[in-house]
Amino acid sequence: MGHLGIEKEKVLKALAGRLDKNPVGAPLSETLMQILSIMYTEQEALIGSRFPPGFNTADKLAHLTGMAEEEVVGRLNDMADKGLVIDIPRGDTTYYILSPLVVGFFEYTFMRATSKLPLKDLAELFEQYHHEEGVVKEFFGGETKMFHTWAYESLMPADVETEVLPYEKASEMIREAGGGSLTMCYCRHQAWHRGAACEAPIDDVCMSLGSASEWLVRRGFARPASTDELLRVLEKTEELGLVHLADNVQKRPAYLCHCCGCCCGLLRAINEHDTVSVHPSNYIAQINPDTCTGCGICVQRCHVHALKILKTANGGRAELNTSRCLGCGACIPGCKKGAMHLARRREIYIPPQDKKEQMLNIAREKGKL
Repeated sequence: MGHLGIEKEKVLKALAGRLDKNPVGAPLSETLMQILSIMYTEQEALIGSRFPPGFNTADKLAHLTGMAEEEVVGRLNDMADKGLVIDIPRGDTTYYILSPLVVGFFEYTFMRATSKLPLKDLAELFEQYHHEEGVVKEFFGGETKMFHTWAYESLMPADVETEVLPYEKASEMIREAGGGSLTMCYCRHQAWHRGAACEAPIDDVCMSLGSASEWLVRRGFARPASTDELLRVLEKTEELGLVHLADNVQKRPAYLCHCCGCCCGLLRAINEHDTVSVHPSNYIAQINPDTCTGCGICVQRCHVHALKILKTANGGRAELNTSRCLGCGACIPGCKKGAMHLARRREIYIPPQDKKEQMLNIAREKGKL
């Protein structure tokens, strides 16, 4: 960081320390410092480093930074445009909360195309950072995960229909939210800048729901989408064999992504680091060995390499690694012999009630409370 002034480097280190105090933190490294030096001006970094937890007002931040309130408001507005803070107007007062790195300004940076930031440079830096020592563990290593899997509803067994809980059905959660918004797939967008994107769609594919999407729309990270449009995207992404990953909460999930194992940071953590990064759904794939011919299509469709083909006297059959299966259902539509189906797991996972409970759980598990 020798190219930075001494004061800015000092402020950026303080900012990095503040970001690492979040429930999902940001381990300090040279790469993180480079990311922060691009994303933040020195004055923005100063404000970020002084941010107390939770929502704060501009006058409080002015007092903590020694800056004039008018200047703080202007800089907070610039930071919100970059996704570095979230601003929520309530009556005559605006409240601000510092965005974490994930889920936060990494995702916001790649939710849209912009010429205001060097996205290719940031794509390479974030890629490097995500593979550095301690980062995967910090992001995904806790017992409570940030995301959980939603199974394909069309594959849910009819005999458990009455047992299905509202938070297990993507369409029900979308309808309950009453619409939301659509953004670029930030993981594929980042991969595109690295020359590594797959053929899955980038534009208008990741969802934010209900009131959680209002800020994204207001700040230009997303565009509004009706319930019907969101349901059509849900249907299209199932046809493409993508994995539905949603906020790991029962009520008011903010995000629903449609993911691939080659670009998605969550699924890549499973494939590249053998880390359980998401909660599986309450379903699991099952294979009928009497009808399976070992064609291998299910293996190709699985995004986390939970399937393999075993050679048998009759040719071969698919075998499932049950500890790795997400229960998403992406493998099943490709089976032309009808040898696979989703079954209810014996142990039913119940997510945290809401985002507050989820973050409290994560912070408690990491000893940050």
